[in-house]
Amino acid sequence: MWDPHIQKSGTAIRLVVAAICSAVVAEWLSSRQSELISELLAWLLLPVIVEVFKRVAGSNISWQAPIVGIESSSPTSPCLLWIIAASVTTSSYCRADNNIGGSLSALIPFLLICRDNSQPKYSGSKLSISQIRHPDNSIWRTILPTAIPILTLTDWSMRGIALSLSPGVLLCVLYAAIVYSTPTESHQSNQLVNIDAIADSLSRRVAAILFIALGVQAIVFSSYSYNPTHVLLLALFKGLSWYFLLLLIQHAPWGIVTAIRTFTIISTRDPAIESSGAQALSHAIASLFPLGQTIQIIPKNLKARSGLWVLLLIPLIPYLANIITITAASSGAENFSNLYEHPVEDLVRDAKIDFENLLHKQSKTYAAAREEYQRRYGRPPPPGFEAWYEFAISHQSPIIDDFDIINDALSPFWKLGGKQVQQIMRNVQNVPNNELWSCKISRTAANTECTHPYRSYDRHFGLLFDTLLGSVRGKLPDVEFLVNHLDEPRVLIPPTPNGVLPHSKRPFEFTQLSKQPVWDVVTKYCEAQRSQTDTGFTNIEKAHGLPFVTRPSSAKDLCIHPEHSVMHGLTTSPFSFRLIEGLVPVLTTGSLSTMGDILLPSPAYIEDEFKYDEQHDVDWDKKRNNLYWAGSTTGGFAMDDNWRSFQRQRFVTLAENLEKQQYTYLRESNGAAGRVLSSFLNGRLFDVAFTKIFQCESKHCREQSLYFNTKGWAGKDEALKSRLVFDLDGNGISGRYYKLLASRSTPLKQTLLREWHDERLVPWVHYVPVSQSLEELPELVVYLTSTDRGRRTAREIAEQGREWYYQALREADLSVYVYRLVLELARLQDPGREAS
Repeated sequence: MWDPHIQKSGTAIRLVVAAICSAVVAEWLSSRQSELISELLAWLLLPVIVEVFKRVAGSNISWQAPIVGIESSSPTSPCLLWIIAASVTTSSYCRADNNIGGSLSALIPFLLICRDNSQPKYSGSKLSISQIRHPDNSIWRTILPTAIPILTLTDWSMRGIALSLSPGVLLCVLYAAIVYSTPTESHQSNQLVNIDAIADSLSRRVAAILFIALGVQAIVFSSYSYNPTHVLLLALFKGLSWYFLLLLIQHAPWGIVTAIRTFTIISTRDPAIESSGAQALSHAIASLFPLGQTIQIIPKNLKARSGLWVLLLIPLIPYLANIITITAASSGAENFSNLYEHPVEDLVRDAKIDFENLLHKQSKTYAAAREEYQRRYGRPPPPGFEAWYEFAISHQSPIIDDFDIINDALSPFWKLGGKQVQQIMRNVQNVPNNELWSCKISRTAANTECTHPYRSYDRHFGLLFDTLLGSVRGKLPDVEFLVNHLDEPRVLIPPTPNGVLPHSKRPFEFTQLSKQPVWDVVTKYCEAQRSQTDTGFTNIEKAHGLPFVTRPSSAKDLCIHPEHSVMHGLTTSPFSFRLIEGLVPVLTTGSLSTMGDILLPSPAYIEDEFKYDEQHDVDWDKKRNNLYWAGSTTGGFAMDDNWRSFQRQRFVTLAENLEKQQYTYLRESNGAAGRVLSSFLNGRLFDVAFTKIFQCESKHCREQSLYFNTKGWAGKDEALKSRLVFDLDGNGISGRYYKLLASRSTPLKQTLLREWHDERLVPWVHYVPVSQSLEELPELVVYLTSTDRGRRTAREIAEQGREWYYQALREADLSVYVYRLVLELARLQDPGREAS
């Protein structure tokens, strides 16, 4: 029950409003990085705040009683104060870890203990286990409102639920053990308990534990640079909120504190960052319940009681403003699309022509295919070519002639004779820690034999060859080849006439470059390669000022894009990079434009984990109208602040709008098409998050954990519920790409790596390419989701990509490619072949 004095004096309403307003301001100012340091300063400031208000109370009688003191049945136990300190600290640590539900559940013991020290003067007895269990006890006023944010804000994975509930459960068990051993008999005392004494005692204990927690975080995990003014201001409002909450605990039913705390957390959630309108609306609605709980607890005879409903404007104003902004942005995009041809429409139209040319120019007969091979490469096809052609035709391969990617990779090795190639392969295998598998295919052997100096798991390379070539055993020549065990590419080929390293007489050398910048190394031969590069983007990019990708080969070319040096983890700080410089034939699943790896389909494309299952897909009309991606922080190893430049971290930073940067949109302005800069990013259109943070030193893992809003584990088919699905590089190529192509969703692809299928996948027909800078992504997503033309385009690309996948990326098509690759490798290492 309420202290009669503050109930009569009207202080009750002012205490509630002051507590809510100070807590709301603190929530608006709060950040996960500053959570612990600001909480520590808040508790250190608390005695000062109490002293200031005591002086104010000397001239204001309405505040005097709650500040000076009240009668209590017993002194506050130091042991219980330590538990309060532990509760507050656990709550703060949960907030720093982005676990809002856990932070509130951790405060339950705090409130139970404060009830023990505030209610006896009215009830005349200590709190006991029987009272806690009684359904009429006001513990339910604490637990039920606390359940609202846990249900509303918790990440609904097993990890998220466990982290939300465990702090409160553990501390409640500890509290219950103490309560169980506490005498329950009634006793009276006239001891005066002053709020300044309680605040001072709590401040010392909470600050002590927070100081330890902060020290652990700063020393073990990370160190932060803070804006002193911002942290002090945040600490001041936190201290004020704790001061008013402590006053309420001492003089009012303590269940009101949980309701206030719950309301301030839910009502200040930014609706702009939510990935769905329903989620944003649920937060606004959920804030209604704790506010109603607060008002219900206040005595009914107070006239100003109903006026507290005006506090619903705290969540409603941002929510309505966000809805208005989204509506205006969608209207602007639709208006531009109706008045002008969007760059994407032009790109799609040109791409369709390119795709038609690709299909029409394929040879229709063996004689034509042989003649085309001779014309392209200036030499006759390898032995076994006719059997390969029959195999490709029998499996309805739409691609017969376009295998330039194999020829381009093997052409440097023609300067070596077959015996030299074999000798180099043997010599490479003798190098310690070479991380290469030696695989052999024999006419007579039933299986591919892959060996490694010390590894037993070949990452399914043997399975790949056996699966793809099983039906042509007996037609294949005897051949041996080297396969890269690592995700990252391996080979840099010097542009010398005889293949010898320019600074050495050796044919190759190994260099360990893991976890360090490699840009200068992998681009050092750009001058010699420049004549073979594309000329860059077309005028579309220049006219609209956005880097829409027209030719992926140009977009991936390191020699004409020096800005890529700080945009990708592979060039900034690769997890493993054991460079082989020299003419060494190594098969790799993905390679940089300047490197000489021979491209091989990834075993991931035939593994069950990455295969498309139509039963888990949904029709286009039932998919969420947004862009989806969830994954881990692979792609580079974070040893300092360089993780901010990695491709995945940059993408998630943009999608979660963590930097509040200026984005470029195409809009109608003064009767003409123009660019508009805005810090607004429609969070409804992006369902993007990290699910695991690793490949980093512990300090920088912690930095990323505090910076990003991580999710729990996501189902492998969750992406198929969205219309747009994003795919980008990890340490190497992405194994999920084919699943996305086969689905009814539209793949958006960002990559710096070349793959074997690059010649047969046409951008803007089968997928949507995205630049490394991501500068065009906000406009691209808005166009494809928020305009009628864009949605039709996105659906058409999804359907075309799906249809082409089942024609050109089947397991049979991988077999056609690998079969031809094996024939070329066999000729390359033929002992009778002379250097040319």
